[in-house]
Amino acid sequence: MSQEEKIMTLHPQGKKGTHILKRRYDLIKDFILKTVKEAGEITYEDLADLAQEKLSATFDGKVVWYVVTVKLDLEARGLIERIPKTSPHKLRIKK
Repeated sequence: MSQEEKIMTLHPQGKKGTHILKRRYDLIKDFILKTVKEAGEITYEDLADLAQEKLSATFDGKVVWYVVTVKLDLEARGLIERIPKTSPHKLRIKK
């Protein structure tokens, strides 16, 4: 039985991350970065809805759970950021 590669996610507030399969991480990461880049700014809700709509037919996991986990990881890595004082919170690519 082959062991699939995993990645340990980070959390922007330094909380403990979680181990997830790298292929799932990469798929969700690419989706989030592409979607946020195209939108300029996007609410988390819209991002999650789009992910559910576009990925759920082929993704072998709970799409929204992965979106939350990978979104936090990307914030912690400084690739995306929450826009301050937005409600519901919006995301953008970090400059």
